Amino acid sequence: MQMIENMKRLKVIISGGGTGGHIFPAVAIAKSLEKKVKDIELLFVGAKDRMEMQKVPEVGYKIKGLWISGFQRSFSRRNLLFPFKLISSIIKSRSIIRKFQPDLVIGTGGFASGPLLYVSCKKGIPSVIQEQNSYPGITNKLLSKHTNRVCVAYDKMERFFPADKIVYTGNPIRESILNFKDKREEGKKFFKVDNDNITVLVVGGSLGARTINESIAKNLSEFKKNKLNLIWQTGTSFHNHSKKLVNELNVEGINTHIFIKEMDMAYAAADIIISRAGAIAISELCFVGKPLILVPSPNVAEDHQTQNAQSLVNKCSALMVKDIDSRLKLVVELVALCTNKSLREELSSNIQKLAVTNAADRIVDLSLKLLKK
Repeated sequence: MQMIENMKRLKVIISGGGTGGHIFPAVAIAKSLEKKVKDIELLFVGAKDRMEMQKVPEVGYKIKGLWISGFQRSFSRRNLLFPFKLISSIIKSRSIIRKFQPDLVIGTGGFASGPLLYVSCKKGIPSVIQEQNSYPGITNKLLSKHTNRVCVAYDKMERFFPADKIVYTGNPIRESILNFKDKREEGKKFFKVDNDNITVLVVGGSLGARTINESIAKNLSEFKKNKLNLIWQTGTSFHNHSKKLVNELNVEGINTHIFIKEMDMAYAAADIIISRAGAIAISELCFVGKPLILVPSPNVAEDHQTQNAQSLVNKCSALMVKDIDSRLKLVVELVALCTNKSLREELSSNIQKLAVTNAADRIVDLSLKLLKK
């Protein structure tokens, strides 16, 4: 990899957050920038009181927070504050840009990227959007008219963005995931599933997923009956209940976790994965290449997780169970998949063909070309 030696320090703002799906690609892009540029200063901008204010400093980057949140589509008193939050965030974004003087701004989505990208575009600073989903939110649709490039991970995105600005890059995935394949035995021992049974990994995103958790809880005895191992990430709110159920079942190889930091080892240990259908999760799961059952969250803008999942189903790369059906059908589908080796092999083979491993580098390369222009 050739490192770029710049005449002066390159200053870059990366803005995005709210969920791990916005934070993980932002951090991956930052790490790629540091590898490619010899003298660089990075600043993150996120939303106050959101997880990026903790997660970004944990990996060594500075971050500033804006007083901003999303506009609720249903009636909510919180919407009364939205105009004031938006104005406050635009003013704060102007201040941040004036003081930091960035050469480049990259937005990965989330509440904070809107005001920051809006101000950077108005000031003529080279700006790039990284859109993870197959159906973008209204903020990125509006911003795309003003930014220089829009990096996407799905086909046919010209429905939403100016065609001459779209670049297919794929979604960045976490660096720690890239070497997961060498960690299967280590992962099985770490998660105490060190036997010959099929191991099922259940993840509902960084905050957990209530419907998936309830579906597993209601049918936990099926794991014992069918001799299945279970690595179950529940999130905070469901953990005490899941721990009680697992203790009562008292079966070796079935365990529960609030949050799994060692996701590389969890992926390595798993034979089948159940997950929500967030765009970054799907990008990682394509690389991991394990048989996959997706349960899209219905509580997202424009139902984009269903569209993310359907794009895999259409390519025979994953199975999908609708959220509303999951309590009755999810574990039934899982048990059927466990007994169908040829389907597992087909799903695994097909999903691996969709993997993109160098998305962060692609995004950085095209962003740095904007500076040369």
